[in-house]
Amino acid sequence: NSREFITKYRSCRRQVRERSGEADHHEGMSSDDELTLTEVTEFQKSKDNVLEDSRKIFEDVHADFCDIRKILLKFQEWKEKFPDSYYDAYISFCLPKLLNPLIRVQLINWNPLEQNFTELEEMPWFRAIEEFSDAKNVSETK
Repeated sequence: NSREFITKYRSCRRQVRERSGEADHHEGMSSDDELTLTEVTEFQKSKDNVLEDSRKIFEDVHADFCDIRKILLKFQEWKEKFPDSYYDAYISFCLPKLLNPLIRVQLINWNPLEQNFTELEEMPWFRAIEEFSDAKNVSETK
């Protein structure tokens, strides 16, 4: 939906430039200052719809399986109780693929170009992974 909006938006701007005879335009170098109020409103509405849909993704999932901290605690328990099985299953290779969808949902609204954006290191999922990694390093040194 947002790709269609952007494509439509760019083609409209291109047509306006062609009609006005603007010759010094370089593709990809335009500014968002040219956005009309209608276009900004449409974009915000589309963004709000995406955010609303993203809140529903894990609606029917048990909390133990959509909270990164709880998932990592389960893996930590497995590693402590059955280390041979844990390492034989190559869990360190599986975790990024497992956590990827959960992290992506949390990053949908993240925009590092905004003035008041949250640093990745301050996000709860990042801290949970960091704590899990620290626990992993501590147990490996034992």
